Amino acid sequence: MQALTSSVPLVIGDQLTPSSTGATFDSINPADGSHLASVAEATVADVARAVEAAKAAARKWQRMRPAQRTRLMFRYAALIEEHKTELAQLQSRDMGKPIRESLRIDLPIMIDTLDYFAGLVTKIEGRTTPARGRLLNYSLREPIGVVGAIAPWTFPAVQAVWKIAPALAMGNAIVLKPAQLAPLVPVALGELALEAGLPPGLVNVLPGRGSVAGNALVQHPSVGKVTFTGSTEVGQQIGRMAADRLITASLELGGKSALVAFGDSSPKAVAAVVFQAMYSNQGETCTAPSRLLVERPIYDEVVELVQARVEAARVGDPLDPDTEIGPLISAEQRESVHSYVVSGTEEGATLISGGDQSPTGAPEQGFYYRPTLFSGVTADMRIAREEIFGPVLSVLPFEGEEEAITLANDTVFGLAAGVFTRDVGRALRFAQTLDAGNVWINSWGVLNPASPYRGFGQSGYGSDLGQAAIESFTKEKSIWARLD
Repeated sequence: MQALTSSVPLVIGDQLTPSSTGATFDSINPADGSHLASVAEATVADVARAVEAAKAAARKWQRMRPAQRTRLMFRYAALIEEHKTELAQLQSRDMGKPIRESLRIDLPIMIDTLDYFAGLVTKIEGRTTPARGRLLNYSLREPIGVVGAIAPWTFPAVQAVWKIAPALAMGNAIVLKPAQLAPLVPVALGELALEAGLPPGLVNVLPGRGSVAGNALVQHPSVGKVTFTGSTEVGQQIGRMAADRLITASLELGGKSALVAFGDSSPKAVAAVVFQAMYSNQGETCTAPSRLLVERPIYDEVVELVQARVEAARVGDPLDPDTEIGPLISAEQRESVHSYVVSGTEEGATLISGGDQSPTGAPEQGFYYRPTLFSGVTADMRIAREEIFGPVLSVLPFEGEEEAITLANDTVFGLAAGVFTRDVGRALRFAQTLDAGNVWINSWGVLNPASPYRGFGQSGYGSDLGQAAIESFTKEKSIWARLD
């Protein structure tokens, strides 16, 4: 795979090609600030080439029997599994995720997702609707054609597959623009698609700037659907561009998720789950439960247990299998995270642990930030309202269900939420009241490609997963026939 070399190409049709202008940008290793690779930077002309290749590939793909498409997608998944160690290492080097997470979490999710959608290819059905008189009315689900996809740097491998798999399963081709900060695994996935025998042009990958390649992709007249994962601000811009063209869009955006722990919960269980959910991926996770709401009877104990776990966390080289927390994606992101920590202390929150840009034992040139814990946080503070996208947890106390639901839903976002309690009735009742697209009870972050994954409010709309993807990545045609 050329994505493992020092020169990373675009993937357009059957070619691994440089940019039309020869322009490149640098991929930087966040663990030590070193140069990883020179990556081809896609232009508007490259987007046009990729869309044309995708149109041709979509026509060929749609003429294949569904069972044949299923076999090719299974082959693609098997090839990814064959290269899982290389892909995991590539992702960890490119964006700082600990290798234990890349290898044990991200790669299995990718393979499961491709397997699920490969099996769904032969199960796309229309419907028959009762009609008056001598008439027959039925509908067909048809491919959209070319899907434009823009993926984030937070989960570059998983998010790429979450867009590729449903697009292909529904008979479409895809042009994927990965994040400029983490393009290496998506390019490798484009190369593996060709190696797996998928029609050339079915999976095109164009690293580059969002303001150039991303905008050109959304605005291209032959792109029939856009799927985007990223910030709310950019998602709003993409949503407006898609609306102007009257094409469908799926937008998975920011979050400020709340995990609510009632007094009958196990403090040890709460602390263990919130540590893993909040600080994995360095807190650069849109579903991170960055607001921990704890009922007063167990508040102090939960804070103490989380503090102990945070202070014992192993921060260091993401390729070290013992590392729990790697570097942030960039120096700019680290400065942004630190600005929130400064804001939290200035607004009166109590800094329990962390707030250190140079953790002990971490390489000096890397973009590390020690996991940080605040208590005494109030709902009006910036650290409780804005998405930080880093390892900063705010703990807020509450008394009773009414205050808990008020605090949990006091946000413009609605991506994820969770509740811990031993009371089954309260758990189910509370889960229904939480205004979020993904809700976990006595757990966090459980995923299944068969289940929809979506947000409410400023967290976006639409789902790339589950049965909802059938509707999202197809268009429904109604057909009428007179029978006499």
